[in-house]
Order: sequence, then structure tokens, then C-alpha cells
Amino acid sequence: MERSEISEQDLKECREIAESCREEAAKRLVGQSQVIDGILTAMVAGGHVLLEGVPGLAKTLAVRTFAEISGLDFKRIQFTPDLLPADLTGTLIYEQNTGRFSVRKGPVFTNVVFADEINRAPAKVQSALLESMAERQVTIGETTYKLPDPFFVLATQNPIEQEGTYNLPEAELDRFLMKLIVPYPTSSEEVEIVKTCGNAAAVPVNKIFSQQSLKKCRSLLERIVCDDKIVEYIVSIVNVTRPSNSFASAKSDISKYITYGASPRAGIALLQCAKVQALFSGRSFVLPDDIKAVGKNVLRHRLVLSYEAAASNVSADDIIEKILELTPLP
Repeated sequence: MERSEISEQDLKECREIAESCREEAAKRLVGQSQVIDGILTAMVAGGHVLLEGVPGLAKTLAVRTFAEISGLDFKRIQFTPDLLPADLTGTLIYEQNTGRFSVRKGPVFTNVVFADEINRAPAKVQSALLESMAERQVTIGETTYKLPDPFFVLATQNPIEQEGTYNLPEAELDRFLMKLIVPYPTSSEEVEIVKTCGNAAAVPVNKIFSQQSLKKCRSLLERIVCDDKIVEYIVSIVNVTRPSNSFASAKSDISKYITYGASPRAGIALLQCAKVQALFSGRSFVLPDDIKAVGKNVLRHRLVLSYEAAASNVSADDIIEKILELTPLP
């Protein structure tokens, strides 16, 4: 089936939606525009986001602000070591007066799930999200229930405090479309933050990104043109992350730092996020710069680094930057 061209009006509307979301978020968040951009990109691309940053960098505020701007239902789950899978997904409740079991659905039945400090809960609880994230459904007892559409998991983790935490397994990390690093603010930004005295959450924001807008953007995404050369460029980037790849082996300064590379799911994620990048830029086609713009966010959590990388203080972002620099442009 031949794709129909996207009209200039549709491209303009999508670009204006993205700009309006940034403006509304800026009413509360100082210097975190890249976080909102990442969340918005993942939402349109149909994926989940892992936010990493030290406490106090407004991760919770960013997620709550996004939920209000989008007008989607929002629930927050605080992950703790004593949390049970049923606390997320729900369970069967026995009703003594009827002698039957009834279903009590958990907080995962919403549009936006905020999994706060996801690495505080043990693997059994973390894995309870896998079915929800991958298949948009939950099995309670012998019955499977569809989750609301859209369904979006935003999870946070603290990178510095490892006592009492459980690292996310690679299989679950791969379910996150993007991993966003929340940075410290600059000095001038911090002055603005301190002036608010922690009352930024009370600032009202307008609903911009409705479910209808989301459906429209997603329908346009399918019509964004991506040349075969661009797809080959994406595959080349992903291939270099695998130490067994001949190009990576030739560049030993890359391969020695990676134990396991990215899977084909990473290539799909790169393509989807690049299409959103093009859409929000007012273009109906993907450029190599779109791939570079989302490369770190999509790949950084999909690389398993070697001991040598840790010993040499080489991060996943350093490696991705080098790969993007070495991979020939189409």
C-alpha cells in the first residue's frame, strides 16, 4: 500500500503541539526541556521511558507536569522492597457473602504509570511490569485484561545510591524505549529554581496534548518517509555495538569496552524516535541528524559495558558518541 503524503498543515499542527508542550512545561520546570522532549518523543513513538538522576532534580514534577499537559490519567507507584506483584497488577478478592472471587485491578490500569525508584523493588515485582510494558495487558488469575490505550510507563532510578536496590535485568531495560539522564541545573537555572521555594507544582498548566492529538501524531508517524540508506545507517550503528562485528573488532578501542551490544529492538526504536524527531521538526522525511539526536537516549541502557570500561571511566554515552562519529553517513 502506497503511503499518502503528509500535508503542510498536519506537519505544522504537530510542530505547534510540541512547541506548546515545551512552553507549558517551562512554566514549572527550569532547564529540563530535554526531559519533556524525550518523554513526548517516547509517547508518540509508543514506548516507555526510564529517567535517571539524583534526588531533587524534579523528575517527579516533570512526569506529573507531562500527565497534566496531556490530560491523561496518571497514577504513581512508590517501589519499595516490601512491594508485591499484586500491588501493581491487582489480584482476586474472595467475597464471603457471594462465595465468589472478584477482580480488584491494580494501579497499572491507567494511561501514565509513574514507577518511582523502580530499582528499590525486588526482581519479582519489577518483572510484574514486563507483560504490561511489552503486551499492554495484565493477567490476573486465569483472565487477561487489556490495559487502557495509550499506556505509558515512566520509571525513575537513583544512580548513586546502591544500598537496598536491585538492578533492572537487561530484558526489562530493553523494554524501555529511551533512558533519559536528568542533569544538574546550571547556576542561572538554579537561581530561578530556588526563587520558587519548591512551589513550582502549584503553577497551573494547560492541557495541550490530548488523546486525539496523540492518535493524529501516531497516524502521521506511519507516513514519515525513511530512505533505505537511512535504515542501513541505523543498522550499521547498532551492529557496531556488538563486539563480534568485524567493524567493531577492527576498532578495538570500542569493542573492548562492550560485553554485549544492542538487539534489533534498538534499531526499531532508533527509527521510531527519529521519525518523531522529523515530525516535530516539521519534516515528512528522516535525516541522519534525527538519528544522531536520539542515539544516546535510545542506546545508552542497551549496552552492557565491560570491566575495562568501568576501570577506564568510559561511559555508554562516550561509546555511543564515538560510534556515531565513526559510522559513515549515508
